[in-house]
Amino acid sequence: MKENLYKYEKQLWQSNYINVAGCDEAGRGPLYGPVVCAAVILPHDFKLEGLNDSKKLSEKKREEYYPIIMQNALAVGISIVSAKEIDQINIYEASRQGMLRAIDSMKIKPDYIITDAMPLDGFTNIKHQAIIKGDAKSITIAAASVIAKVTRDHIMYEEDKKHPKYLFAKHKGYPTKKHIELLNKYGIIDGYRCTYGPVKRYIEEHKNK
Repeated sequence: MKENLYKYEKQLWQSNYINVAGCDEAGRGPLYGPVVCAAVILPHDFKLEGLNDSKKLSEKKREEYYPIIMQNALAVGISIVSAKEIDQINIYEASRQGMLRAIDSMKIKPDYIITDAMPLDGFTNIKHQAIIKGDAKSITIAAASVIAKVTRDHIMYEEDKKHPKYLFAKHKGYPTKKHIELLNKYGIIDGYRCTYGPVKRYIEEHKNK
């Protein structure tokens, strides 16, 4: 375990902020599906060898770490922001609102919040800090990134069962070449983000047909 992953937490604990919540999201880039936000408060003696930013971990490792984090965390909050809401308020605002909802849903109110680059100024009265690349610098944000990513992946596996021809289990809704081919072949269904480029273009091209 990299010792520097505890740097922010240790500084805050030493300043008497006992319950530090780390927040992150998964799914800002996909054309389909929700953005999922997670907030996690870890015990001060938590250790998990190899935990890092979820994007740097294999799916197997994320699935392995998920139950360990869920079982050992003092509190976990998860929120799911739909494609429809993303279209209404934009993905940046949806990610922020999702983080705030995840925090609000935790059984323990945090003393301090650290996020992966998402400023919360004016949105919460809890002290907070946005850390650039926080999911690779903080153990708590890294844990939240795993919870958010695994939760979203499982949602996409369920969507794949409902709509197998779109291959959601394979690309998870991201704009891969194959996904855009399938979108153009089969059309949009409920769950697509209509304000995102490839989906928007499909709508424009087919609105008069």
